[in-house]
Amino acid sequence: MQLIEKTDDLRHELAALRSKERIALIATMGCLHDGHISLIRKAKRLADVVVVSIYVNPLQFSAEEDLDRYLRPFAEDTRRCEAEGVDLLFHPESLFATPEPMVTLHVQTLGECLCGRFRPGHFDGMLTVVNALFNIVEPDLAIFGEKDWQQLSIVRRMVYDLNMPVAIASAPIMREENGLAMSSRNQYLTVAERKRATCLFQALTVMRKACLAGETNCVPLLAMATTVLRNEGLDAEYLEIRNSNTLKPISTIEADAHAFIAVRINNTRLIDNMALTKTLQKGE
Repeated sequence: MQLIEKTDDLRHELAALRSKERIALIATMGCLHDGHISLIRKAKRLADVVVVSIYVNPLQFSAEEDLDRYLRPFAEDTRRCEAEGVDLLFHPESLFATPEPMVTLHVQTLGECLCGRFRPGHFDGMLTVVNALFNIVEPDLAIFGEKDWQQLSIVRRMVYDLNMPVAIASAPIMREENGLAMSSRNQYLTVAERKRATCLFQALTVMRKACLAGETNCVPLLAMATTVLRNEGLDAEYLEIRNSNTLKPISTIEADAHAFIAVRINNTRLIDNMALTKTLQKGE
C-alpha cells in the first residue's frame, strides 16, 4: 500500500493505471470501523485499484460541532487499510489552495430536510469535498455506506445532475450485535449511553414490523417509535418516514417507504435509517 499526501502525487500514480485498471474510491474522514471495511471489501470485488481517502473535512462542520474533538487515529486507520489490501491511501493536509475555497457546491431540496435542517451548510461542505475528490481521483466507481442515506442520495443526484462519469455503489449498514449502527461517533458513548443508543434500532424495527404486518398509516408508526425512544428518556431530533428515492415526506406507506431518525445522547448525535417495505440487505 502506498501512502500519498499530495494531490499531484496521487494523480501521477493513477495516470499510469487509468487506461487499463478499474479504479474505486472510498471517501472517509478516518476513524475507520467495520462499516468502512465493508466498503473496502466491496470495492476490491468490483475494481482493480482501491483508493481510500482520509480527510477530516472542515467544510461540513459548523462552529458548534465536533471538528476539534473528532477522533483521528491515523496509525490504526493505516494499519486497517493495509490489512485489507488497499492500494493507495490518500491523506492530504488540505484539498484546497486556501483554507476556505471561494467556489463551492450548493445542495437544494435534498439538503434542506432531515439532517440538513439541523446542520446548515453540512451537505454543501460534504458535496464540495466529494466533488474535489472525484476530480482528483477520477474514479470509475465510488462506494458509500447506507447509514447516511441522505448523503448517499445527494451524491447520486450530484453525479446525475452534473453528468459525472462515475458509478455510485452503496453498501448496507453494518450494525453491532445489539443493533446499533456502526459509526465513528459511537466511540464518544459511555457503556451506559451505548446501551441507551440501541433504542434507535429498536424504534426503526418496531415501525418496520408494524408496516410488514399491514399498517399503512404513518402516524401510528411514528407514535410507536416515539414511545420506544421516550422509554429511554430520549426525544428525536427528527423521526420521519419519507420516500427513499426522492426523500419527500409521505403520510401513507408506499413501495419505497423509508424511516429516518436522529437522536442526541448528551453531546453525541446519532443517525440511523431503515427501509420499511423492502427486504433488508445483509449487514442491516
